[in-house]
Amino acid sequence: MKKFGFITLFFAMFLLQCKESAEVSNQVKLTSFVNPFIGTDGPGNTYPGATVPFGMVQLSPDIGISGWDRIAGYFYQDSIITGFSHMHLSGTGAGDLYDILVMPTNSRFSERIEANHFKPFSSFSHEKESASPGYYTVDLLDYGIKAELTATERTGIHRYTFPKDDSTQIHIDLGYSLNWDSPTETHFNVVDDTTIEGYRKSTGWAKDQRVYFVIKLSKPFKSYQLFKNDSLAKSPVTGKNTKIILDYSTEEGDQIILKTGLSTATIEGAYKSLEEEAPHFDFDEIRNQAEHKWETQLNKINITIADDTKKRIFYTMLYQSMLAPTLLSDLNGDYKGANDSIMNAKGFDRYDTFSLWDTYRAAHPLYTIMHPNRVSDMVNSMLAHYKETGLLPVWSMQGNETNMMIGYHAVPVIVDAYFKGIKDFDVDLAYQACIASATDTSRQIDEYMALGYVPAGDQEDDWSVSKTLEYAYDDWCIAQFAKALGKTDDYNSFIKRSENWQNVYNTNSTFMHPKLKDGTFISDFDPKDYSSYFCESNAWQYFWSVQHNIEGLAERVGGNDVFERKLDSMFTLNPLAEDVLPIFSTGMIGQYAHGNEPSHHVAYLYNYIEKPWKTQKLVREILETQYQNEPSGHCGNEDCGQMSSWYVFSALGFYPMNPAQGVYAIGSPLIDAATVNLENGKTFTVKALNNNKGNVYIQTISLNGEDVDRNYITHKEIMAGGELVFTMGNTPNKRTKNSMAPSSKLYN
Repeated sequence: MKKFGFITLFFAMFLLQCKESAEVSNQVKLTSFVNPFIGTDGPGNTYPGATVPFGMVQLSPDIGISGWDRIAGYFYQDSIITGFSHMHLSGTGAGDLYDILVMPTNSRFSERIEANHFKPFSSFSHEKESASPGYYTVDLLDYGIKAELTATERTGIHRYTFPKDDSTQIHIDLGYSLNWDSPTETHFNVVDDTTIEGYRKSTGWAKDQRVYFVIKLSKPFKSYQLFKNDSLAKSPVTGKNTKIILDYSTEEGDQIILKTGLSTATIEGAYKSLEEEAPHFDFDEIRNQAEHKWETQLNKINITIADDTKKRIFYTMLYQSMLAPTLLSDLNGDYKGANDSIMNAKGFDRYDTFSLWDTYRAAHPLYTIMHPNRVSDMVNSMLAHYKETGLLPVWSMQGNETNMMIGYHAVPVIVDAYFKGIKDFDVDLAYQACIASATDTSRQIDEYMALGYVPAGDQEDDWSVSKTLEYAYDDWCIAQFAKALGKTDDYNSFIKRSENWQNVYNTNSTFMHPKLKDGTFISDFDPKDYSSYFCESNAWQYFWSVQHNIEGLAERVGGNDVFERKLDSMFTLNPLAEDVLPIFSTGMIGQYAHGNEPSHHVAYLYNYIEKPWKTQKLVREILETQYQNEPSGHCGNEDCGQMSSWYVFSALGFYPMNPAQGVYAIGSPLIDAATVNLENGKTFTVKALNNNKGNVYIQTISLNGEDVDRNYITHKEIMAGGELVFTMGNTPNKRTKNSMAPSSKLYN
């Protein structure tokens, strides 16, 4: 009997293990919940193509026609494709990149149109198109060619499946450009019948962009035609506008793999990209590797939510939060520096595409939770930019400073990393860089230092009020950095500068008000106007940009009751039919514009005046109404991960109102449960009990089994692991007002 019992137990355990293994293997991959088409219609300006997390390559279809709607190369409403280029920006308003266009053709179709500069094109249908993390495919209907794309960090892989045709061709066009981008010098060298090397140098938003490439093909071409400025040329060839057409004969179902290795420094670096990352022509293996990279990153947050559509939105937002910054350095560390020289990153990966006016608010704080090891590389990349130019990046890409937007917002990113214990960088150099950027004489910082505010002028992009407020916030960050390093004089200087927001506050208008150099406020002022004094906003939207002293702001307007009424007005003063709203004023709830970044923290401000239920109601409304699982699912530019990071944080139930403080203000969790798998091996779990669309109000909060009477959680508490539990209900809990961490106090 004992033997029989042992055998029975053994087989029971064996069957249980088999069942558990089957359940694991049958688990639905999180990549299946990602919809890369969200944001490809409407104002989102995203692309649907193939990339890996924070990769150098963004291999994606191009419509081939310029315009605001096609900033990312692709617009969901269009019906043609002009080819597939290797580099794109995610969700910006900047028309740049689109490097190295590849387009397969054959004898079935030869129409050309002026709208895409008479380039080859094909019609396509969304019914014959799909995308998932690391993969994109579409049927080029006019040619009967199936195109598939995947990527590694530094290579783009194409697979084209052809019909029978003796005049099959693959066009590789270096002269192709869209929007702001324009080639300055391009080069082809045909090495042999399967290898082509070259480079494309261009100007646009990035004034000196360089992409070196090596292309290898799985099938030798039988001949080629090389063009310089539309005239036949011999290899090698150099010119502003060059292209090559590769000639093939194909049988039905023939497949040709084209793989492109990239480098921003040298052709040798591009060869190394191919050799190390794509040494073979097994497209499916590389695709699976790309999907695995995404699955690994997406699994850092496992959520439970009853609504499958919301799950798809969540994981798409998590996916889009990792499309920038992008890799700049080669495998050997070489990269094109912001000083226009070839530099080398020693001991870190060099990143760029820092859209800091946008991303300092939520994207970079999200990285400190999800990717702290990568944050070290990002900070070291910013310090490399400083060593190359003497200043920290403002809005940098492809080894260039574009100087777009305002502030010196590398500062809060660096300071936040320092106080969160991410210190794998030269702290003294970082401090020196922060001081240098805050005392430079460009971008009206000299006037800001002399007057205590940026004076209003008459230039088109004056942005004087916005500059004053953004500089003041960054100054608060430097003051905290100085205090921690024992630099008392600097602390006193910058903490005083951090209060410069008060110099543009007008007690008569009760707004941040444009101020002339003589100290008088301008007379013609309407806070609803989108004037040149505010950066992509109006006075309503920028009034709240004092993230480091909300208590002081409330006191300045007359106390919490007045502050509450002003907040209420922010969300109820709807634009009139005759109001002219600019392209960036989208996602409107009253004067709140979720489609642009200055509004992103405002719904959380009720926490600071002991009215958290108002924050809870508004945050849930924004989550429910401003993000959709459809191509037009973004209410504004996605902006390199900021719009999506707002969603990820807010869906989990908290948000970094002051991004460098180490504190997250509580909102209203959308998820039922979430487990954050931290890089330090610990897990942080969030649960929302009794959660549904009607139960938006928090009744109680507990942390690790202990009831808490506060509306915030600290970064340290998250990184220590544990469990945060919200009990939800359908009525505001006005009995427990809960405390809020002072906005000016660090929790490091």
